[in-house]
Amino acid sequence: MSFALTLGSVTFLLAVIWGEPFIELMKRLGLGKNIRQGITPDSHQAKQGTPAMGGLLIVCWTLLTSLVVNIVQLVHQTDVGYSAVIPLGVLVAYAVIGGTDDYIGFRVDPEGMKRYTKLALQWGVAIVAAVVLYFVANQGHGWTALPTVPRLFDIPWWLYIPIAAFIITGTSNAINLQDGLDGLAGMICATIFVAYGIIAFMQGQNYLLTFCMIVMGALFAFLWYNAKPAHMFMGDVGSQALGGALAVIALMTYQWPLLPIIAIVPVITLLSSFLQTAYYKATKVDGVGKRLFKRAPIHHHFELSGWSETQIVQRWWLLTVLASMVGVSLALL
Repeated sequence: MSFALTLGSVTFLLAVIWGEPFIELMKRLGLGKNIRQGITPDSHQAKQGTPAMGGLLIVCWTLLTSLVVNIVQLVHQTDVGYSAVIPLGVLVAYAVIGGTDDYIGFRVDPEGMKRYTKLALQWGVAIVAAVVLYFVANQGHGWTALPTVPRLFDIPWWLYIPIAAFIITGTSNAINLQDGLDGLAGMICATIFVAYGIIAFMQGQNYLLTFCMIVMGALFAFLWYNAKPAHMFMGDVGSQALGGALAVIALMTYQWPLLPIIAIVPVITLLSSFLQTAYYKATKVDGVGKRLFKRAPIHHHFELSGWSETQIVQRWWLLTVLASMVGVSLALL
């Protein structure tokens, strides 16, 4: 644990130093946020042009620190965290998808990558990751832990792989939707990664603990510049990558049934967008439908209901902390 926490602290210090130059680089490249009318509350128009690929700071420093740690361990012939390659690979793969989506939004189409193209790419990466998890990491087993049950369940491959792929894709999109207010996605992701880091530590999976603490350090560095008023946003390059990696961590600890509890806020956010779309289509008459919420995702609904951005972020973070405490407690049973 001390080694993992030290790595997290070092990652934070290194990443936060490069934050200002990175923001300046994004400004010069014109990688600013495009605030579309009707998608977010009007108060967000003031954020127009804010550098919006800040997730690269998280992904790059997580990748760099993880590679250095494994190279040092290999040289000294100590245990190499080979299994951390899977969440790291998913992190990078989803960062490429999200980064491409961001770039298209800046240079080609404000709406970004076509929805079905993005989903196809996400599912493709998720299926490959699920296959590797089942046949390589778990050596042909679909281990699953359930709260209060003192043994692991072995799910067959034909059930485990689609479930795992769905979890990876769904979590990636849930965190992506969470990225809408200053500090919101970063604080929630950091808390969830810490929770699963604790679970990994309790189960003796030190390589996963190390990975989680490195991500935490990179997220803290990002939050240094993303705190209100944000000097940079995470973008799809960060949110999709973090969601995919988080899902893999949950699957590798076998505690993926606890993910909807620990990540209750992203789950609610994802459901709110789904319900808003479904309700609008179901009530559509002459091309116009009714809305279940004032605006979706749900944090925008509360924003339009009079809550300040700071109140929403703090309350959503407190809810995530409480949910994480419950999740970690259940993992102990």
